Parts: sequence; structure tokens; C-alpha cells
Amino acid sequence: MDFTPTEAQAEARDLAARIFGDLATHERLKAAGTGSDPELFKALCTAGLVGAVTELGLLGLVLLLEEQGRTTAQVPYAATCVYGLLAVASHGTPEQRERLLPGVEDGSVVVGGALPAQGGVRASGQDRGSGQGELTGSVPVVPWLRDATHVLVADTDRRLWLAALGEGTGTTPVELTAPWSAARLTLDRAPAEPLGGPGTGAYADVLATARTAFAGLQAGVCAGSLARAVAHTNTREQFGRPLATRQAVQLRAADAHMDTEAIRVTAYEAAWRRDAGLPYATHALTAAWWAAEAGQRVVHTGQHLHGGAGADLDHPVHRHFLWGRQLDAYLGSGAEVLQELGELIAHGE
Repeated sequence: MDFTPTEAQAEARDLAARIFGDLATHERLKAAGTGSDPELFKALCTAGLVGAVTELGLLGLVLLLEEQGRTTAQVPYAATCVYGLLAVASHGTPEQRERLLPGVEDGSVVVGGALPAQGGVRASGQDRGSGQGELTGSVPVVPWLRDATHVLVADTDRRLWLAALGEGTGTTPVELTAPWSAARLTLDRAPAEPLGGPGTGAYADVLATARTAFAGLQAGVCAGSLARAVAHTNTREQFGRPLATRQAVQLRAADAHMDTEAIRVTAYEAAWRRDAGLPYATHALTAAWWAAEAGQRVVHTGQHLHGGAGADLDHPVHRHFLWGRQLDAYLGSGAEVLQELGELIAHGE
């Protein structure tokens, strides 16, 4: 295994770092409130950082999402790349790719994802000629749905359907721990088109891709939180000495660093295996477990090492705390992830 970025991946990562660094500032994030930053998302699309993901692969996307996580930039980048770009590119028909991908790449099509499969969504009435079906049911929370034009839904049979928001769909804003522009999705015989046929493994692939991508995002969130804590403890003095000289502070930061590296390397491995065409479902779950379990430890450390300032809701480190806890919840509790991982291993998958 070689996780060294290619020249193209490194250039895209550096470009993303510049854009996020320039536009995802503390002031702009405060101005966005609980919404997203459409100007920043437009800048990413204009720079080609959405469309490039088809060539950069999942490992390239993980590298880009790390940069988003460092700044907690409020854009639906992960969702639309995973549930839109990669899902359609990997499992769409030639006609779907030709029709949908240009819009995803230029930002006019934004896709949210209602995965894992929700027990309340049913598909019916598929027309064998047109391939269209209808969806009925609801999904309590879909991140970034308020920004979306389309949503990728998994039905009770774990089939994937892509629905345009409009006819037969309803959205109700929902506030999450992190400001992810989320909403409740209601489907009432909503027209939808299938993505990937039965037996293609589309659902399992998209779910594992999402877990890997959001683990990469968590690696960036944790790295950003820890960087802020290191800067703070190096400049904040107590009893005439910087806090960073205290052994307890050093040990806490060292543990957070090791946790962050564990999230990063497991996300890299899962992404690399997908790009190489190797089985990676168990590796994606491993990355998700580290991102959920270790991620919440790191963001707690980042806030704790800021002392009283870390409890300030307006302090930048608090956003990392909120994002880290939201990703922990989104990826699933450690017990749930380990149970699913154990079942996959037991079945030899």
C-alpha cells in the first residue's frame, strides 16, 4: 500500500487548502450562521474541485475533505461528491452520467444522501420501459438537504433511487449539532429513477464510500481542532510558563495526535483499496469506527485544552467540537459499527 498522493492529488489538495483558507474564515462562518456558504461552494465548483474527483478517486476526495474539515467550511461538498458525483459515475447508466454529471460538476445539481437504508421508504410502480418508480415514506434527517436539488434514497430493499426535489417531495428544516443545513424528507409517490440495478452492489459501495469520505472529513476536523489547541497552549501562560510545557497538556495532546493519525490512516487505506478495485467494506467500517470513537475524544481534547475559552460558543474551536460530535453521530456509535463489522467478517465479506 502506498498512500503517497499523486501529483494531481497533491495539487488539488493544495488548491482546496487555499480556497478553504481564504473563504472559510471565522467571520464568514459566523455570518453563515446555521446555513451554508453558496459563494464558497461556487468557488470550489469553478476551480474544478468537484468534477476532478472522478479522476482523483476516493483517496483524492479524502485528501480534499481533510482540508474542508480543518476549516469546518459550511458547504455540501462531501455529500454531493459521494451521493452525486461518485454514485452516478460508478453506478449510473451512460445516459444518467451524460445528463447528471455536468450539473454536479458545475454546482447546479447538489445531491443529498438518505443512507443507510431507512425502514420507512418504499419504492413502487416501477415502469419497465422508462425505469421510473415512485417513493413513499420519510427520512427524519438528511444532511445538506436544504441546499440540495436531488436526493439519493435507499429503500427497504436497499435499492438506490435518485429523486429530484419537487413533485411528491417535502422538506422541513432540522437543526443538528453542527450547522449542516439539514432537513426532514417526506416522500409521497415522488418520481425517482433507479441508480444501479439489483445485484450490482451499488448500495453497499455508496455506503462504504460515504463512510470513508466522512471519516476523512473527521480527520481534518480533528487536525484543525488539535492545531488550534497547540497554538493556544504555546502562547497561553500560567504561573510564568506556557501551558504547552506542562506534562499533562503534552500527554493529552499526544493522545489526540495519535487518535487523529489513526482516523487518517484507516480512511486512507479504505479509499486506496476502493481506488485499486479491492474489497473495502470492512476497511470503511474500521475507518468509521475510528472516526466516531476517536474523533469525539480529539474534539473534546481540543476544547478542553483551551480552558474557559473553549466553552465560548463563538470561539473557532467550538465549531470543531460541534462538527466532531455530529460526525460521531452520523457515522454511528462504536457499538453499532463494531456489530456490523463483526457480521461482515463472520460472513466472509
